[in-house]
Amino acid sequence: MARMLAVLLLLAAQAAASASAGVTSPYRRSLLMLPDMPLDADVFRAPAGDNAPEQVHITQGDLTGRAMTISWATPKHPGSNVVRYGLAADDLNLTAEGTVRRYTWGGTYQSPYIHHATLTGLEHSTVYHYAVGHGYTVRSFSFKTPPKPGPDAPIKFGLIGDLGQTFHSNDTLSHYEANGGDAVLFIGDLSYADDHPGHDNRRWDSWARFVERSVAYQPWIWTAGNHEIDYAPEIGETVPFKPFTNRYPTPFRAANSTEPLWYSVKMGSAHVIMLSSYSSYGKYMPQWTWLQDELARVDRATTPWLIVCVHTPWYNTNDYHYMEGETMRVQFESWLVDAKVDLVLSGHVHSYERTNRISNVVFDIDNGKSSPQLNASAPVYVNIGDGGNTEGLANSFRSPQPEYSAFREASYGHATLEIKNRTHAYYEWHRNQDGLKVVADKAWFTNRY
Repeated sequence: MARMLAVLLLLAAQAAASASAGVTSPYRRSLLMLPDMPLDADVFRAPAGDNAPEQVHITQGDLTGRAMTISWATPKHPGSNVVRYGLAADDLNLTAEGTVRRYTWGGTYQSPYIHHATLTGLEHSTVYHYAVGHGYTVRSFSFKTPPKPGPDAPIKFGLIGDLGQTFHSNDTLSHYEANGGDAVLFIGDLSYADDHPGHDNRRWDSWARFVERSVAYQPWIWTAGNHEIDYAPEIGETVPFKPFTNRYPTPFRAANSTEPLWYSVKMGSAHVIMLSSYSSYGKYMPQWTWLQDELARVDRATTPWLIVCVHTPWYNTNDYHYMEGETMRVQFESWLVDAKVDLVLSGHVHSYERTNRISNVVFDIDNGKSSPQLNASAPVYVNIGDGGNTEGLANSFRSPQPEYSAFREASYGHATLEIKNRTHAYYEWHRNQDGLKVVADKAWFTNRY
């Protein structure tokens, strides 16, 4: 009888452990690396017409969504810097004049003429039509401004990281377009130009043509990753982030930041903070000071959802890039727990993982309490570095799966976060499976504030 009781207790304990354990997906896809699509692929094709604007993309141009920055490139000469825009495609009665720049790379490459113009005084939740290329080849687009910041303003974000420009990347972008969203939170690593000899900057041009079909019509909010650093002293390029910062502006000044790599935006009921894993974040440094001040500025009564984007994961159960984000986690995690951040989005690791709400804020060198603990005030961490890049998948998950890891899978894909109101948001991760998008992970998030 005693032996039978012991067996029953053991089985019960195993069942309880199994019920609380995370999921390592059994799905297996080919781990073969895919090269980037060839430069003559149709998705990279330049638009027809004399000096036609190309690589059109938009991002939020201020803190609250009443400005939008339009960027584009012209191949032969500057052409017009003017954006015409309005509430109807046949009545573009407003204008904004932008700036133009070029940069050189490695002594062999010169960029096209890169234009940036910010449209201001826009109304929230309003469709605007715009056109660029006046005087030569005119191209027309449209976008919808985000909802006015407010506690129950719904908004749907696409979540994409480490996209690159392979056939997998094309699947990811097509699947996101099919799902739809109001804006993309892009978690770093755009073109992977630095994976080519000499950091071939033609791959910055091809990538921008590739994603134009989405980013010309809705704002993508940029986080910088390691593939944006482009530090190449062997070819005389010693200014980090040079191609990225020339091509992709951010509204950092509106967020009281001193640098374009860390900043924030408010969109609907969300306050979104972008951090730079590859800029100094030591105590008293500009990013450290800015984040401390920024968290104090967050008004959860107006924007109850608080989201942080940072390229290198702070929690990651994959051998790839394991613990690379540890120093930044130690520096900032207690701040995020105290602020009751809802969600931290990362990339870098080329697989997918979602954690439970966890923290490791009690550890110090003396007490030895180094294991992450479940913490209802802590964020969920999502690693979404699975966009489709040429470097292949990170399939070496550590075993056994830690309790704090809720779901993980080595596949390509994207996610969506649909904020419903001040209390609830619905999250899905979509696997790219044999050309189809499959909902492989989903969760309801309840607001921490």
